[in-house]
Amino acid sequence: MFFTKYVLLFLLHCIFVASQQEDVGFTYNGFQGVNMTLDGLAQITDNGLLTMVNTTIAQFQVGHAFYPLPVSFMNSSSRNVLSFSTTFVFAMFSEVPTIGGPGIVFVISPSRGFPGALSGGYFGLFNLTNIGNSSNHIVGVELDTLQNAQFNDINGNHVGIDINDLKSVEVVPASYFSDQEHQRVNLNLFSGHPIQAWVEYDGTKRQLIVSLAPVTVPKPTIPLLSWNIDLYKIIVDPMFVGFSSSTASLDVSYYVLGWSFKLNGQAKPLSLSLLPKLPRMRPKTKPRIFTTGFPVIGASLVFMSIFIIHFIVAKKKKLAEVLEDWELEYGPHKFRYKDLYIATKGFHDKKLLGMGGFGKVYKGVLPTTKQEVAVKRVSHDSRQGVREFIAEIISLGKLQHRNIVTLLGYCRRKGELLLVYEFMPNGSLDQFLFDHQSTATKATLNWNQRFQIIKSVASALLFLHEEWEQVVVHRDIKSSNVMLDRELNGRLGDFGLAKLYEHGGDPKTTHVVGTFGYLAAEYARTGKANPSVDVFAFGVLLLEVACGKRPIKAEESEECLLLVDWVILYWNRGAILETVDPKLEMNYEVDEMVLVLKLGLLCSHSIPTARPCMRQVVRYLEGEIPLPELPSLTSEPTGEVSFWCPSLGSRMSPLSSIADSLLSGGR
Repeated sequence: MFFTKYVLLFLLHCIFVASQQEDVGFTYNGFQGVNMTLDGLAQITDNGLLTMVNTTIAQFQVGHAFYPLPVSFMNSSSRNVLSFSTTFVFAMFSEVPTIGGPGIVFVISPSRGFPGALSGGYFGLFNLTNIGNSSNHIVGVELDTLQNAQFNDINGNHVGIDINDLKSVEVVPASYFSDQEHQRVNLNLFSGHPIQAWVEYDGTKRQLIVSLAPVTVPKPTIPLLSWNIDLYKIIVDPMFVGFSSSTASLDVSYYVLGWSFKLNGQAKPLSLSLLPKLPRMRPKTKPRIFTTGFPVIGASLVFMSIFIIHFIVAKKKKLAEVLEDWELEYGPHKFRYKDLYIATKGFHDKKLLGMGGFGKVYKGVLPTTKQEVAVKRVSHDSRQGVREFIAEIISLGKLQHRNIVTLLGYCRRKGELLLVYEFMPNGSLDQFLFDHQSTATKATLNWNQRFQIIKSVASALLFLHEEWEQVVVHRDIKSSNVMLDRELNGRLGDFGLAKLYEHGGDPKTTHVVGTFGYLAAEYARTGKANPSVDVFAFGVLLLEVACGKRPIKAEESEECLLLVDWVILYWNRGAILETVDPKLEMNYEVDEMVLVLKLGLLCSHSIPTARPCMRQVVRYLEGEIPLPELPSLTSEPTGEVSFWCPSLGSRMSPLSSIADSLLSGGR
């Protein structure tokens, strides 16, 4: 009898749960009075608009808006994901039509919080460590207005289906099928006009369908996207539904006007006439005033205005900042000098991280966001000056890669130039490789950590040379420009000497710059900076990491020894492993060590055509292809390995010799 009651109660509970699942649904014709879970920039306006992003003084921000209750998508009896349907009306707008993005994502997520998620192209959903992980259990439909090469975006106006990643499994340009014209019509996501989206999942066919259309057009009969996918393998139970958004620029606004959702059924149509009105996208025309006023009053107002303007300009002259045409086109977030001054405690010496020919670098904590940053303050008498400062803004400000130090923004005040980077808590690679009094507390990097750093730098160079929209030649690859984040991942930084040119183009002859010991001989002769120049420096870096020695070492006899020549000497003796850093104490993978040493010699070969490209280098390091036999290697015709230091004004090895007069401008 007891068992029978228990079974009945269990069946009633299952029926109740099933009925609850089928009844999950809501329709919001505007969000006035609606209970939504909001964070970041997301807010509901007085007239019922759900504002995802509305930036006028800040950028690199995120906004999340979720239905507050969890939704059970699983059919417990069939172990399938239930069908669902949703429709929403959105609008996105930018004051500068060519700058903005990335946009809005309709997202199904196991959580309403995304700690550590990045803004910009990451949509406030992922960060560098979790993007692409199957443990995310995230399904999204992105309405993207920013082309990001890192995620294989096809253009700056597309719709994609995202599964645990921002490399969409299916992506198409934004458009809709016109039933009247019997053809597809392009749709500008960033027009500022309301657009309706439909997202539907057929649990029986296991098919995800996405459609778009202007609000003046009915739902198209032919969808924009249709992708066969079993969401049972992706989602967990329960899940949350909502929207995520982020921005990488100023003066953008993203809105959701209405939203309807239904589990196990068709979402109710939105009442378009009841949706809240969008704010005026363009500033109102100011009415003419005082045109009929008395001449005396008009003259007084003009005089007072001139006096007030003069007073304000004089008072804020010390904090005046410069804005030039190139900054409008390329510049990322511009910080206030006052904020950077507060962040670094007035650029106090205790906040100094390092210094060099390009200026001083300070650690800071931004007063508003409490984010740790590194602020590079370019010296007034720096030989690079404004030209290289602008080059770094243009190049690094647009680059986005997990192994490249992110440039967060910049500031200009009078003659001062400041760059703001994400803070790398473990400093630079050279601090770990070599004995410095200032880094006595740093532990020695083990071989696995060194090998991973090598592969990270190789991945960054492959992106710069082949995978970005232009060819970027860094021209200053060295251990002090390889930064280490909190997990000791390698991140390539300092693009102050970078040169850009189009794919398939010919690099122009330039003034030879760089760091002695990393410069390829042909670069000094021709002045042409091509990717092979970076490959040579990367080869020296490989030997530096494996041997724990600097590229040039002064001997007691007042001679200098080139690291490349020194390793060649041991290679010719058949004892290359005797060059390994003794601090490793034989704790390394022999095959990996031999690979790195031989690859270092191959990359730093004196003949440019003998060097591999970075794509080959990455494949060698990943073990995808075997390293070829090294060509014949020699140091000098006389067999000598050492050479006189340039500071002493005598000869150097032909393998990497550079006339000292060509080094003006290097650092």
